[in-house]
Amino acid sequence: MPARYFIGAVLLLIAAPVVVHPQAPGAPQSSSRTSRGYTVFLAGAVVGREDVTVESTAEGFIISGQGRLSGSQDVVIRRVEVRYSRDWTPSAYELEATVNGGDTGIFTTFSNGAAVTKGVDGGQPVDQTDKVAPRVVVLPNVFFGSYEALTRRLVATQTEKEFPTFVGPAAQGLLRLTNASVEQMQIGTATFNIRRYEFLYAGPRGMAVVNVYTDDTGSLLRVNIPAQRVDVMRDDLASATSRTILYSNASDEAVTIPATGFNLGATLTWPRGMKSADGPATTRAPAVVLLAGAASNERDGVVGGVPVLGQLAGALADAGFVAVRYDKRGHGQSGGRAESATLGDQAEDALAVVRWLANRRDIDRDRIAVVGHNEGAWAALLAASRERRIAALVTIAAPSIAGSERVLEQQRHVLERMDIPPAERVAKIELQSRINAAVMSGRGWEALPPEVRKQADTPWFQSFLMFDPARVIRDVRQPVLFIHGELDAEVPVSHLDRLGELAQKEGRSRSVAVVAVRGVNHLLTPAVTGDVAEYASLPNRNVSSDVTKAITEWLTKAFQSAR
Repeated sequence: MPARYFIGAVLLLIAAPVVVHPQAPGAPQSSSRTSRGYTVFLAGAVVGREDVTVESTAEGFIISGQGRLSGSQDVVIRRVEVRYSRDWTPSAYELEATVNGGDTGIFTTFSNGAAVTKGVDGGQPVDQTDKVAPRVVVLPNVFFGSYEALTRRLVATQTEKEFPTFVGPAAQGLLRLTNASVEQMQIGTATFNIRRYEFLYAGPRGMAVVNVYTDDTGSLLRVNIPAQRVDVMRDDLASATSRTILYSNASDEAVTIPATGFNLGATLTWPRGMKSADGPATTRAPAVVLLAGAASNERDGVVGGVPVLGQLAGALADAGFVAVRYDKRGHGQSGGRAESATLGDQAEDALAVVRWLANRRDIDRDRIAVVGHNEGAWAALLAASRERRIAALVTIAAPSIAGSERVLEQQRHVLERMDIPPAERVAKIELQSRINAAVMSGRGWEALPPEVRKQADTPWFQSFLMFDPARVIRDVRQPVLFIHGELDAEVPVSHLDRLGELAQKEGRSRSVAVVAVRGVNHLLTPAVTGDVAEYASLPNRNVSSDVTKAITEWLTKAFQSAR
């Protein structure tokens, strides 16, 4: 297969590069040379790597490299080089590679609106002349470092919206800029601004959205193609120490919290005027640990596009609490193994955060609460039942029935919205019941499709199915607040009433509060119907102040009683 097309079997079109700040035309011409490594991911698995070098000289720029890609095609790049003048007009492109054991060697020169290519591509001789735009961006599919030419132009210009691309002989495309925004990236505990450019790419293999990330100087950080599940990331960003910040509060502080055998990447949100442990503590503040549900693994708790935990943290800090949110184990900046984590493990991680807070000089160890959203509330219940030093517990939108029943309830809700015969609905419910039984007992898999077991037979799903909040509530002694949106269509508000009854009749807590918030959905935002279909069109995507006020006022009273 020709090198200019092979990548279609592995990915649609990408390229990723290096870091060196180009000089604008007319600026003093100095030389520099920078080398970087990049990792290529396909569906989360590593499929390649590239070492890329960028040289800036008085004459122009040279982007070169070597690397390897695997997958449906095995590509070894022995040498590749793209040359540009100072205004990013291409002059030459050269590739020496092996594709599935066959040699490829092509050389392209650019002059007077023409690209002349000669050599051998995939074992076939090439002698091709193509008309190209004067400042075409050379983006060969086999060389990800070539995106460096595009990123530097993006930072240098505010007017260019369309970028013609040269993929290879007889293969051209067009990148159309559709959106540009500024986000934040975190490496370790340090943060810096990044720029995200969203393109619509039209090329030889079709159309796709391409996201390109750069730093403020134009150095490329990442290329992402969502539809192809492709990510190309600079090596330091591909590690577990980095993350893109989805939401931030003005008083956020990135921290690392030790757990059992690994660290949790976390964010502290401080009340205004209070200093962190890096400076002298003026007072011991109450603290709240936030736990996300199953729909979100990162610390901001983004569900339906709403950063539920990130916004809750800001509201808690405004009310005088130190809020802590963290990436679940095996996700984001947190270590550990995600595939083996259970609800009990998630509770233990929450307890690790509680103990870490209790040992700080600026935290009041007698006023630490845990707050969980949806399934995160179950982990919070478990944590509170195991640790007396937790002074208060808040569950938000928590299910009140056992996990095995909850899965069937969710399925019935989905099936009711589908236009299918009643018999088919019954069959699907029966199938799910058999799956639940197999997961919990370990027996009966032979009667189920193998792919079902691969998806369902996991430690987390087993712990979820076997969890019963009624049993755990019996061991919760702390003051507890159950809060729910009246319009919650994912976990109906009827669960709120049952939780309250369980705690009051069977629990050991002497202080149980139940609050239903009007006009609020599962995301804790104002809504009209509360239905999931309404999420995308919500005019207000902020956690309701009625929710945050109810939580902060209740916590204040609960902590006063605990002192």
